[in-house]
Amino acid sequence: MPIGPRGPRIKTAPPRVASNSSKRVPVERIAKQKAPIYNSKQFLAWRAQVIAKAGGRCEAVDNGRRCQRGHPDHRVYADHRVELKDGGAPFDVRNGQCLCASHHVQKTLRNRGTRLGR
Repeated sequence: MPIGPRGPRIKTAPPRVASNSSKRVPVERIAKQKAPIYNSKQFLAWRAQVIAKAGGRCEAVDNGRRCQRGHPDHRVYADHRVELKDGGAPFDVRNGQCLCASHHVQKTLRNRGTRLGR
């Protein structure tokens, strides 16, 4: 048994399975398919109306204050308040809101979690 500066050292056994790399195994990405409705003229007109109605600014409210992010400095999304998967009206401007990227992701994840029962 070798002796180190702090006393005897115990040898560790080598791993049973040799590893070629400590990197993660690459996972094939499945390309997200955009629903055909999002390329329609009706949707693009609805999107323009929703964003114009909001003045090109995010409509999310945090702690009583409206988000300051907006077009052209930030990307904004025309988001369905009630998602299409949940029966929302696809082209009703009242079912639309303008959201910045971060608020859009937050809302989408929150709704997805609710839909999956989390």
